[in-house]
Amino acid sequence: MRTDKDYLELKKACRDSGADLFGVADIKEIKKDFRLRQAILRKLDRAVCLGVELSGGLLEEIEEEPTRLYFHHYRTANLFLDQLALKATILIQRKGFTALPIPSSLILDWQNTSGHLAHKKIAVSAGLGWIGRNNLLVNKESGSRLRLVSILTDMPLKTDRPLRGGDCGECRRCIKACPAGAIKESPLEFDQIRCFEKLKEFQKKHMVDQYICGVCVSACRGRRDA
Repeated sequence: MRTDKDYLELKKACRDSGADLFGVADIKEIKKDFRLRQAILRKLDRAVCLGVELSGGLLEEIEEEPTRLYFHHYRTANLFLDQLALKATILIQRKGFTALPIPSSLILDWQNTSGHLAHKKIAVSAGLGWIGRNNLLVNKESGSRLRLVSILTDMPLKTDRPLRGGDCGECRRCIKACPAGAIKESPLEFDQIRCFEKLKEFQKKHMVDQYICGVCVSACRGRRDA
């Protein structure tokens, strides 16, 4: 039985602990694509998605390449999200349900930038935004200036609905900003190879210690100033 009470209690706990975004997705149709044992996933039909907004001031420092400050902030935000996911996991388990936290950033395939699952797809299903031209989640208020984490569960939480009509409109900031020329008109045309080659270039120059960029993240601000 789905209860609004459990949803509201969990949302309040997560928001009080520092989450900027909270949503619950029905994952029955998408969990077949997760890189997890299907035996484990069989009874897990919900995913709680949490997001935190990155420092706008720090992102403003990024122009055509990532900075050491951004690299440190990126890792710190991921760690914070993993801690939030652990807290949510504990709360869910205390109510007698199963919870499986998926780390914010644990890459299994760097070339395709993929992990156990795509947090952005869960976020879309949870009504937290849409997939933008930059192939990232775009939230109306925060743009792509976000990091995400997910907790899979069998807790019968009410689910949020995907946004209707969410898109980037006339905004093309990310296309103009992308140093790799990987971003096109449609996210379906996103050039993952070009993007990855630029990430390798940044890493080789020791700008950052892993394959991250941040340029299109800095450029994307949603529709807060549209």
